Amino acid sequence: MLDSIFSAALTSAELTFTDAILTIFISIVLGGLISFTYMKTNPGGYSQSFTLTMVLLPVIVAIIILLIGSNVARAFSLAGAFSIIRFRSAPGDPKDITFVLFTMASGLACGVGSFGYAALFTLILCVLMFILNRIGFGARKSQQKTLKVTIPENLGYEEAFAEVFDTFNVRYELKKIRTTELGSLYELVYEVTIDEHTSQKELLDAVRTRNGNLDLSLTMCPTTTDY
Repeated sequence: MLDSIFSAALTSAELTFTDAILTIFISIVLGGLISFTYMKTNPGGYSQSFTLTMVLLPVIVAIIILLIGSNVARAFSLAGAFSIIRFRSAPGDPKDITFVLFTMASGLACGVGSFGYAALFTLILCVLMFILNRIGFGARKSQQKTLKVTIPENLGYEEAFAEVFDTFNVRYELKKIRTTELGSLYELVYEVTIDEHTSQKELLDAVRTRNGNLDLSLTMCPTTTDY
C-alpha cells in the first residue's frame, strides 16, 4: 500500500480537471503547513506578506509544472517569460531563503504528481525545524550589538570605556568616530559582544555615568554599513 502511495504520479499526458484540483488542494495544504512551521520557529517576528507567499508559492509552482507537462516548446516559452522577471528586494535571511526553496520543492513535487513524497518530505522537514528550534541548535550565548555613545571633547576616546567593558566582560571594537556640535562632542560607535547573562541596563548605566549622561543608544543588531 505504501509503495502504491509513493509511486503514484500524474503519468497521463493530458491534464484533467480532477488532477488539477487535487494538485492545487494538496499544494495549499503543504504550503500552509510550511508557513505555520515558519511562524512557530521564528519567534523573533515575521511579516504577513512572507507567510502568505509561502502558502501560495507551492500552488504557483505546481500549476506551472502542470501547464508545462511534457511539452518542451511550452517549457522554453515559460522559461523565456520568467527570465524577464527581476526581484528588486534585498537579500533576505538565509532561513527565509531556505523556506522559499522548501515551498518551491513542495510545489514541484505536487506538480509532477508525487503527492506521497511531497507530503513525506514536508512533514519530515517541518518536524526537523521544530526540533532544531526547540533545542536551540546553533544559537549563540552572546549577542553582537552596536553601541553609540556621545562624549565630551575633554574625555579621551581611545580608552574612554575600556574599564566599563572589562567590568561587564564585554568584547568591543571601536568602529567609527565623528565630531558633533561644532567639535565640542564626539560620537563613538562600538561593535560590542554582550553575554546573555550581562545586564544591559547596568551596562548602559555605567556608560552614562562615564560620559556625563550624554546621548547613547544600543541597537539590537550590529550594522555593517553606514552608521
